[in-house]
Amino acid sequence: MISTGELKKGVNIEFEGQPCTILDWQHVKIGRGGAIIRMKLRNLRTGAIFDRTCDAGDKFRRLYLDRATVTYQYQEGNLYHFMDTSTYDDVVLTEKQLGDAKDYLIDNLELDIVSLEEEPLSVELPEKIVLRVTYTEPGFKGDTATGGSKPATLETGLVVQVPLFVSTDDLIRVNTTTGAYVERA
Repeated sequence: MISTGELKKGVNIEFEGQPCTILDWQHVKIGRGGAIIRMKLRNLRTGAIFDRTCDAGDKFRRLYLDRATVTYQYQEGNLYHFMDTSTYDDVVLTEKQLGDAKDYLIDNLELDIVSLEEEPLSVELPEKIVLRVTYTEPGFKGDTATGGSKPATLETGLVVQVPLFVSTDDLIRVNTTTGAYVERA
């Protein structure tokens, strides 16, 4: 069990019967009353983000998640298939479980899968991924009226803003947390 005094960002707890991770928390002391804790949580099963308030001193069950390295194999409808690199088992996640991570999946990409008691919940992408630009408008020298960037469609269908010198078939590195262009690869 973990008390409200031990809470911090990134800790996984069971809240209202659901596995959740703490995105943010704040200890608030009201004038005459007792202290309260405001938490911003993400449900690990559904991906929903919600705010809750609880009394200081409440206790929660701490969850320990398992991580395994997997390789992305293929997509079938809204199901995504991964292969566990240590056991060669097929792990299937839905589009809902993946969330925005589906925009970065390319064949044979190695990433970590997060599971709770043998139930796969989601994946953790590497911080940066190299993707191929499939289409972008040509950039012309001196064309900086739009701030020096243009949209580019990547091999996964993701659209990011790139500098004018990037062209079709270039390999670029993209930050998976922000979805922003980092550099040419």
